[in-house]
Amino acid sequence: MAGSSLPSSLLTQGGPSLLFSSSNQVSEAKCQLVVTPGKRPLVRCLAKKKISFVDQILDYIEGGPKLRKWYGAPELLPKDGSSSGEDDEAEEQEEDALDGNKDTVFVTDGDSDVGQMIILQLIVKGTRVKALVKDKRKAMEAFGAYVELTTGDASDERFLRKAFRGVGAIISPTEGFLSNVKSLKGVKHVVLLSQLQLSVYESSGGIEAMMNSKAKKLSEGDEKAVISSNVPYTIIRTGKLENSPGGNLGFNFSTDAATKGSLSKEDAARICINALSVIPPTGLLFQVSNGEEAVSDWEGQLMKLMQRQNQKK
Repeated sequence: MAGSSLPSSLLTQGGPSLLFSSSNQVSEAKCQLVVTPGKRPLVRCLAKKKISFVDQILDYIEGGPKLRKWYGAPELLPKDGSSSGEDDEAEEQEEDALDGNKDTVFVTDGDSDVGQMIILQLIVKGTRVKALVKDKRKAMEAFGAYVELTTGDASDERFLRKAFRGVGAIISPTEGFLSNVKSLKGVKHVVLLSQLQLSVYESSGGIEAMMNSKAKKLSEGDEKAVISSNVPYTIIRTGKLENSPGGNLGFNFSTDAATKGSLSKEDAARICINALSVIPPTGLLFQVSNGEEAVSDWEGQLMKLMQRQNQKK
């Protein structure tokens, strides 16, 4: 529209606002001239945004950004720390009133390899996701607006009350978070990826032994905290987690699987997400490693593991 004037009839006629678009080929910004009867014309410019890596993946999987809504892509959640104009008490009362609508999954340690794999798989499923991360900027570059990112201390009750708003389930892919949480009020299911059975805890020595001893204590603390929380839980004990691609091998669910075997990180993430589909009456604990058993029905597999656990009691 540069270099030409608008007809006066467009500035005075009734009806809806009129939009005029132009593009700046150098800056790749798109501008719109908005003309509303009786109001001053406005020029709105939007810069072209660089597509993130995760957006590219989702574009490939879902056929482009315009089709994502058909895959249940969640609406944007308000970012943690934003001002809502309400105090904590009012927000807590509102959360209690909406207790039945808790459809968000909270992922602890979203910076870890398994944590990132879990988050990405949840995004593709169209699940609302909150994630605890150490580096918000890096996580934002990786996941964009598909994840509500939060940073804080698990022992800080005020932080947790805010972080757990709208959360129905927690997935904890690494040790050390749940043992510091004093209350899981409102949470309906906890999925814990535990390496308590990891044989390396018993076989190492020196400085490595000290580090493994600390990790083992954290794993023990997490399991105890979950079991005593009165929240339905699924504890998935694995052996050594490998960087090998997932989906190539089957599984082993024997009672010593974690002690003797290993598991792909991608498969570990997939098991955690599938565990969300079955909420045990009280709790489910099982060991798993890669093996020969193919699993196509995870709900059925988890129900079978619960039956096996109940038979041993």
